[in-house]
Amino acid sequence: MSAPKKTKWRIAGEEMANCNCSWGCPCQFNALPTHGRCEGVATWQIREGHFGETRLDGTRVAGIASWPGPIHEGNGIIQMVIDDQTTPEQRNALIKLWSGAAGGAFFEIFASVCPNRPEPIFAPIFIEMDRERRMATVRVPGLLESKVEPIKNPVTGEEHRARIVLPNGFEFKEAEMANAVTLRVTAGNGLTFRYENSYAHLNAFDWSN
Repeated sequence: MSAPKKTKWRIAGEEMANCNCSWGCPCQFNALPTHGRCEGVATWQIREGHFGETRLDGTRVAGIASWPGPIHEGNGIIQMVIDDQTTPEQRNALIKLWSGAAGGAFFEIFASVCPNRPEPIFAPIFIEMDRERRMATVRVPGLLESKVEPIKNPVTGEEHRARIVLPNGFEFKEAEMANAVTLRVTAGNGLTFRYENSYAHLNAFDWSN
């Protein structure tokens, strides 16, 4: 018997992610996380996209995650937050996407290492991202606040620009490195943490199955 046909989808837009690692994040180089475990957030501003016949243009999603060790060892928890301006059809499509069941390397990989998944939260997501300037602000009232700015030279205060290029990367091919000035999360389910001056990256994404 042939496998069920997956719904065709594609999303493209801008991503900002930050975590508890030092700048550069060892995970990007197949090394162990700075502090032995990983926790952080990622947010996506979908510029254009679809899941089957459902348009996803302009939708916003955030993921709050934590792992007891390196990500590849699994047993992580991820809280999905979907902007409350989405329609019921868009919400259903985004939930299916993030489950990994519809395919796509990014979603399949994170589904395999995050077996613990509380019910999605629907809340206003405020995002301001400027990849070229390495600046971003993300806020979900009562759950998440993140402020990102360029890495600065510790002596002169001048902005320091660095990129990571991953030709075969499943999340991004090239990302701007930045400094997460503040990262505060109060989402419950073990997802409460606060960091200052930790890792952040900004990148474009274009994913499909």
